[in-house]
Amino acid sequence: MITNIAVVSCLAFTVSQVNAQVAASINQEVEIAGDGKMLIGNQVKDQFLKAPYADWYVKEHDEYTMDQKALNELKKYNIDSYTITLFMGTWCEDSHRDVPRLMRILEEINYPAVKLIIIAVNRKKESPSGQEKHYKIEKVPTIILEKDGKETGRIVEMPTTGYIERDLVEILKKYNK
Repeated sequence: MITNIAVVSCLAFTVSQVNAQVAASINQEVEIAGDGKMLIGNQVKDQFLKAPYADWYVKEHDEYTMDQKALNELKKYNIDSYTITLFMGTWCEDSHRDVPRLMRILEEINYPAVKLIIIAVNRKKESPSGQEKHYKIEKVPTIILEKDGKETGRIVEMPTTGYIERDLVEILKKYNK
């Protein structure tokens, strides 16, 4: 009986330590001399609603006018069957423009939040986990679509059509030929 209690106690302690490590690796924020606060590593979009990020996020998110035709096509191509990985920098003006727009698009089409991976990088385009190396990230923001573990396309730095949703449709069209 005492052995069972000891095993259960040890197991509970281990699980709590693993949960604490996972929680610590999400939504990290650092302060860099000369740069101020920046997010680093895996994030959830709610982080952008906090100061100082809300200063650029909320306005761009709320004022973005989406291409409704492209949104309908995203739904038609079943974009929610894809994983989206976003590399961005909270210090980057292009990220300030396109990350809120992407979030608004994904909200509009009810894209599942669990399929969105947001990775914030520092000015050297590095994250604590080193995921940027696997994806060969050179510029931010970079939006990567994957299906069944295979990359189907990416948008690097800014959409070529001028609209993220249109670029996403183009990626899906090419992949679904």
